[in-house]
Amino acid sequence: QVQLVESGGGSVQTGGSLRLSCAASGYSYSGPQEGSWKAWFRQAPGKEREGVAAIDTTSTETYADSVQGRFIISQDNAKNTLYLQMNSLKPEDTAIYYCAAGIPRTMGETLMEWGYGFWGQGTQVTVSS
Repeated sequence: QVQLVESGGGSVQTGGSLRLSCAASGYSYSGPQEGSWKAWFRQAPGKEREGVAAIDTTSTETYADSVQGRFIISQDNAKNTLYLQMNSLKPEDTAIYYCAAGIPRTMGETLMEWGYGFWGQGTQVTVSS
């Protein structure tokens, strides 16, 4: 059973930066299964959860248009940790950010909730103007 624990959320002013971390545990000795991805999603008050960025075991990355060029997803396989570097933050980035792991069937599903079976508990990010 894969477990994911996010950290690094907080409050920042517009234009600021934050780095989120997601520690993963419960993988087998051989590590994540081939074809598996890890991703960051977010959910703002009154809105549906949306995919932000995703990365696979070969470090192929995908990003939502809304964060392209501002956010960077990365991973440290030795530490089983996923990161999300968020720069040039805007008030509309305010949300609870979730880490997820799974095996999306297609590239089109890498930022879709149904592609992921394991989720963290979330960490709050608040951007003030």
